[in-house]
Amino acid sequence: MKFENARAIVSGGVSGLGFAVAEKLVKAGGFVAMLDVNEEAGKAAQEKLGERALFIRTDVSNEAEVNAAVEQAKAKFGKLTLAVNCAGILGAGRVLGKQGPMASDFFARVIHVNLIGTFNLSKAAAAAMESNEPDADGQRGLIVNTASVAAFEGQIGQAAYSASKGGVVGMTLPMAREFARIGVRVVSIAPGIFWTPMMEGMPPEVQESLGKQVPFPSRLGKPTEYADLVASIYENTMINGTTIRLDGAIRMQPK
Repeated sequence: MKFENARAIVSGGVSGLGFAVAEKLVKAGGFVAMLDVNEEAGKAAQEKLGERALFIRTDVSNEAEVNAAVEQAKAKFGKLTLAVNCAGILGAGRVLGKQGPMASDFFARVIHVNLIGTFNLSKAAAAAMESNEPDADGQRGLIVNTASVAAFEGQIGQAAYSASKGGVVGMTLPMAREFARIGVRVVSIAPGIFWTPMMEGMPPEVQESLGKQVPFPSRLGKPTEYADLVASIYENTMINGTTIRLDGAIRMQPK
């Protein structure tokens, strides 16, 4: 499959990693539906990318909303060949904090957005891709999930976030094995410390300090580098059922 021919749906698609994928795809000649809860940013993103882009206000933790968004995107573009899960929340907090133990509702919210949200879009997209005409390899589509290095080296205060991202890693291979019969690949990317909207609110000295923790290159990752990897995975059929670290060789410390 050629990236410029992709018909994509991207959750968290109006900022950060998701928008970088959407922008790269539109510039290449493809089409993209951007799912997000931020309507103001969504309308701005659609206006910036033009007629090849579509914003659909969607809460990925809501199964019905995701299903409707997939149907709308498929109807608009004729088919879907790529789904990228970038929607997520940080959910930082200690299990035993200053105000007492973490509330289960807080933990569950992180799981619902990061893990169940990824599951919701993945299954709906795979169902939509099943009706595509296969290519020479029998391939009908690709699903890319966003995990995190926190899935492997979660820091203090990341119990909820790490659990959600560990779940994303854990379901990658079983989904890839199951979807093999319909020619749909499943791959996860585990970014390290990247420049995202969450980073923008941090003081410059904190951003610099975080960048210096990366062995090489000693800087924050760029969203465009994430998008470049998505494009490479899309065009390389043999990449399937695995999680690729995109982290400059960083291994996170306890805190």
